[in-house]
Amino acid sequence: MKELSLTIQTIIGKKYAVYLPRAVVKALGLREGEKVLLRVAGNTLILEAIQDPIQLALSGKKYASMTPEQVEMISLEEQAGRFKSPP
Repeated sequence: MKELSLTIQTIIGKKYAVYLPRAVVKALGLREGEKVLLRVAGNTLILEAIQDPIQLALSGKKYASMTPEQVEMISLEEQAGRFKSPP
């Protein structure tokens, strides 16, 4: 995968809001309301896109597979081990 390199100047608005240029939003695949991670390293501000865990689970690479019946069986076993009925 080719690493993206993009440098764009922007301004700090009212209440210190940083407005992201459309090119940055498009390059990172951001949508309004999504969370991002801001990191300060020296005098550099780093903004990283945070992937939604649900979307990542749905669209990411799958490493194992289970049937709904297997999930239910494991769930029932875990519940039985954690919530034992009183004698």
